[in-house]
Amino acid sequence: MKCISSSNYQIIKSAIIIYDGVCHLCNSGVNFIIRNDKKKVFRFTPLQSSYSQKLLSENQEAANAGDTFILFADNKILHRSEAALKILMLLGGRWKLLAPFYLLPKFIRNGIYNIVARNRYKWFGKEDSCIIPSPEVEERFIL
Repeated sequence: MKCISSSNYQIIKSAIIIYDGVCHLCNSGVNFIIRNDKKKVFRFTPLQSSYSQKLLSENQEAANAGDTFILFADNKILHRSEAALKILMLLGGRWKLLAPFYLLPKFIRNGIYNIVARNRYKWFGKEDSCIIPSPEVEERFIL
């Protein structure tokens, strides 16, 4: 599994999402966020990239999250269901209507998340390498 790598380790002042770059479900999630992120708040880096590996090595909390969706935002590291819900809140608009899911106990939210995450390749498929972003959105990716 390879991604384009870069030695560009600049500090990014927006929210950064680390995602599994070879997972169809994860790539669909990134495309959903791009379509709905009118303010262009989010930047993306595949788990397989050199940038995400550097972020993970510098942040023990994130490194312990495993191969899950990770969000770096507001000087916090969120993963699993918390990351997904925070992303929806930051997207704003109608997506904020999903805020009541925060009321579900975290172990239930993450339990459902973990089932999907464990089966994501089987249910949604997998690529041999990371998908290359289109020219229209490539500035939002940190590789």
